[in-house]
Amino acid sequence: MTTATVSPNAAIPAATSAAFDERQAVAGRPLAAVTGAEIQAPLISGGHVRYANLDYGASAPALSVVSAYLNEVLPYYASVHRGAGYASQISTSVYENARSIVRDFVGGRPDDSVIFTRNTTDSLNLLAGCLPATDGRPAGDVLYLDIEHHANLLPWQGVPHRSIIAADTIAGTIESVRAELEQGGVSLLAITGASNVTGEILPVRALATLAHQHGARIVVDAAQLAPHRRVDISADDVDYIAFSGHKLYAPFGAGVLVGRPDWLDAGTPHLAGGGAVKEARLDGVSWATGPARHEGGSPNVLGAATLARATQVIAGLDQGRWHAHESAIRSFLVEGLQEIDGVTVHQIFKDTNADTDTIGVVNFSVEGYDAGLVAAYLSAEHGIGLRDGRFCAHPLLKRLGLPSGSLRASFGVGSRLEDAERLLAGIRNLRRDGLGWDYVVDAGRWVPANDTRTYPHWAPNTPGTAGAAPCLDG
Repeated sequence: MTTATVSPNAAIPAATSAAFDERQAVAGRPLAAVTGAEIQAPLISGGHVRYANLDYGASAPALSVVSAYLNEVLPYYASVHRGAGYASQISTSVYENARSIVRDFVGGRPDDSVIFTRNTTDSLNLLAGCLPATDGRPAGDVLYLDIEHHANLLPWQGVPHRSIIAADTIAGTIESVRAELEQGGVSLLAITGASNVTGEILPVRALATLAHQHGARIVVDAAQLAPHRRVDISADDVDYIAFSGHKLYAPFGAGVLVGRPDWLDAGTPHLAGGGAVKEARLDGVSWATGPARHEGGSPNVLGAATLARATQVIAGLDQGRWHAHESAIRSFLVEGLQEIDGVTVHQIFKDTNADTDTIGVVNFSVEGYDAGLVAAYLSAEHGIGLRDGRFCAHPLLKRLGLPSGSLRASFGVGSRLEDAERLLAGIRNLRRDGLGWDYVVDAGRWVPANDTRTYPHWAPNTPGTAGAAPCLDG
């Protein structure tokens, strides 16, 4: 295998180079080992480079510790809850113990339900089916902001709901939420913990206090927050929280909903099937309560197990080192992008404190280039992976003046400062020299023309976008 040489340091201005040196001691190495950290990406011009994974916000790589744990558990994988055999008993123990581990991770109350789902989207859809009603009428509306990921937007559109436009400051947004709550009739406030588009953190505790003052509960979409900050729903007085294993360094895509049991025990079972019932009859059913009510069918045992193990690793991180590592990469990247002519870094709120109120997500655009083209260029010519598009947050992208999309670099505990350095070098080269290869649109995505690179022998050698639905403005 031929390895290409990447030397971005030569292109870094002196001031930025000094900043790089200062941060290198903090974030020069990964904070925690992740599986696949050294995979080699083929370049369109020939040779290979270490893949710079700046797409943690979509799916984070599995922690090496979690991968090792999976290999320990996998030989004992069997049916849960209904098997008397040795392996079944072990799998059941692992699965049920995962609930306690996850409950502790989020600072849950002793009686909080922990329901394993497919992902955050599944968790929030489940909660949407459990909203209280009186005499068949909804007890109140769900209130949400326009900055939400679709997972925390679309489930509520099937129930009585209200949406409000977030202000251009966090302080103003809190006041907008307060004003709407004062109108009455809200049963649930649904907010994101951290924006999946810009990485800005919302004041969860303050919003929970507001909701409760006006007789509403609160649910937090923590898909992006939980992998970057410790959360404590008891301390913040949060009623429900949802997040996903695939963003929290665990494979298999399990999700979880944690929260107060009364709504969940009375709500419509999320998935009708085996395990969700006390007694089934030919013409009716008596549903179970507790997590079983919503976990019909055979559960994702390994997904729950690896999610729980990942939370233990994250909970064990030194918070000071964790935040310093992420902040060093983010600040270096943001400052570097802002120094490049024609590059704009995007954010929602004017009063966001970049040092304390952001996670490892940076959103930007490059003047004169479609975001998808820039992403294809960075992948093919620099071995960098990041996300382009509208990030399943269409209303927010329109609001930011980016109806056709932008670029998102996201990183975490397995990242290193060199990844940000590589990205900056790639964008500088683009602005200075333009594209080094021809690109065409195929199935709605930009791809290199005449691409002869191949996948590993075990992977189908078909385009990665085959079958994908382009996220176009409509």
